[in-house]
Amino acid sequence: MKVLFYRYGSICEPDIIDVFNEMGLTVDEYKKEITEKDIPLPESVKQVSQYLLDNPADFVFSINFFPFLSEVCNIFHIRYLSWIVDAPVMELYSTSIKNEWNRTFIFDRAVYDDIHPYNEKCVFHLPLGARTAPKEELFKKASDSDRKRFSHDIAFVGSLYTEKSPIDKLSGESENLRGYLDGIMKAQERVYGYYFIEELLSDDIVKEFKEHLPGFYTYPAETFLTDKRTMSQLYIGNGITAMERVDTFKILSEHFPVSIYTASDTTGIPKIHNMGLAKTLTEMPLIFKNSKINLNLTSKAIRTGLPLRIFDILSCGGFIISNYQPEIPELFTPGEDLVMYGSFDELLYFCDYYLSHDDERIQIAEAGYEKLKANYTYEKQLEKLLFTAFSF
Repeated sequence: MKVLFYRYGSICEPDIIDVFNEMGLTVDEYKKEITEKDIPLPESVKQVSQYLLDNPADFVFSINFFPFLSEVCNIFHIRYLSWIVDAPVMELYSTSIKNEWNRTFIFDRAVYDDIHPYNEKCVFHLPLGARTAPKEELFKKASDSDRKRFSHDIAFVGSLYTEKSPIDKLSGESENLRGYLDGIMKAQERVYGYYFIEELLSDDIVKEFKEHLPGFYTYPAETFLTDKRTMSQLYIGNGITAMERVDTFKILSEHFPVSIYTASDTTGIPKIHNMGLAKTLTEMPLIFKNSKINLNLTSKAIRTGLPLRIFDILSCGGFIISNYQPEIPELFTPGEDLVMYGSFDELLYFCDYYLSHDDERIQIAEAGYEKLKANYTYEKQLEKLLFTAFSF
């Protein structure tokens, strides 16, 4: 069976291609978007259509959802398989989601609940996963100096989202709007497991926000997306994530040595150790493996699901402390496979406790690794994905 793998540069793509190859699939990689991000939509349709005519495939696969691919596959009558790994993915609200040749897999149940009614037969919930074998080989080859270099008491790899927060472009708004937004964002920052922002946005608030936010996102084709949902997920969600991450690291770094691998500006957090960027394939796994505590701070746009970072850390045998997400207890046992916190006070307590209880920390890390290896590798998740996609 041959798959046309439409690539745009996601860090998931190489591992999934390797797994497809190991499954015996013939993988044909379409890479144009990796280097050319501004191809006009009609041209993309034309190019991919011609490519499929010249290079027939049994199905098309992509990380995240591309409406134009859905339309092309609908014309060709071949399945379009997509696995959503990010949030928010505004393209999911395109009316193309209704196409009968789609097989759309969404890792976050809250997003799945939003999208499933548009195409009940072809939209599915599927948590993410990770590979373990390449990391095991990396760890065998790592030198003592490598292990020491990437060993930290508390480590975090990722963005602070301060550069990803378009809400900061808001200007000229009324004091009432600014005060209201600050209030609901601060309230949501402290609540895990339930995202209530959209419920608190009136039509008047959305209207004023749009008037004072240059370039407010509007989907360029027919869509089920509303301005209220866009404001809630794309703008306020990213804004709260930035707020939460800065506040978290300010608090933590006052009590513990905290190392962060990021390109974000950390000058406002003077006690944190900014280590710069980490190489995804060769350095990031060593950080997860050798640090005593790895932190996961889930983006607020991921409302219920487990972000890829949790699987990344567990697949390295790393110990993880994560904010509470409703779906975590469905996959892993808190306190046995990983540790969850529901407040800043709990986070401080757990960091203090597990930095001084090595045996318990190591036992939890080992259990989390074994749970992932037994249930949530890419091999196992992609087997479920393909079985479901071709079951009808």
